[in-house]
Amino acid sequence: MNEVIQTTYSTPLVILAYLISAIGSYAALSATHRMQAQPGRSHLAHLLIAGIALGGIGVWSMHFVGMLALKMDIGLGYSMVETVVSLLAACLAAAWGLAIVAKNPRSWARLISAGAMLGVGAATMHYLGMYGMRFGGYFVWSLDVVAISVLIAFVAATAALWLAFNTRSAVARMGAAAVMALAVCAMHYTGMSAAEFICTTDNRLAIPTSPTVISVMDLPLLVITLAVGMTCAIAIDLLFDPQRRRAVTRRPG
Repeated sequence: MNEVIQTTYSTPLVILAYLISAIGSYAALSATHRMQAQPGRSHLAHLLIAGIALGGIGVWSMHFVGMLALKMDIGLGYSMVETVVSLLAACLAAAWGLAIVAKNPRSWARLISAGAMLGVGAATMHYLGMYGMRFGGYFVWSLDVVAISVLIAFVAATAALWLAFNTRSAVARMGAAAVMALAVCAMHYTGMSAAEFICTTDNRLAIPTSPTVISVMDLPLLVITLAVGMTCAIAIDLLFDPQRRRAVTRRPG
């Protein structure tokens, strides 16, 4: 009772979480590059794809794969409400931040304000995802570490937005995506270190049950399903993008 739960991480899943974040970051950078190259009707489509890639895969999917990497001797569940809302928050914040910078990529005022928005969105996603955890106990937070994680999110988001509009070649985008993923993971694990899990139940392995709560054992299926769906949306955009370009170039006048 009132025992601090010891936590460790699965190294392979930590690496997988980083790779997922890097893939999402690269897709977001590529969509942003196409958005700059093709102003007009396709601008909004690329903006949405970039928001899904960065927020949904680069941040949200990375977060929950990172949570799967977390090992502790207690039953866990996740509230579907907070889990889904955190996904929407991450995607909207990423798309909104990119939209602000896209209007004038050379404006540092826009870059910093958009970085703040995107950083707060990423931090909100992280802590909302943690708030959605259900277990027989409660969190004890180190507020100074929470503040550091939010600062990391702001710096990482600002850097991500600068990279999004200042990378041209595929090789440069790969390097930028690697840096972005490292920053996202740094924010995530700093935020995780801000929390202590306190167990208050005798049956510590019991998983909380509710119509709106999924078991930690079902979390991989949810993450895989949503990540695959988002990846398909990005793939469809990539597939039809050359056709849109050809249609525009063939259009008379």
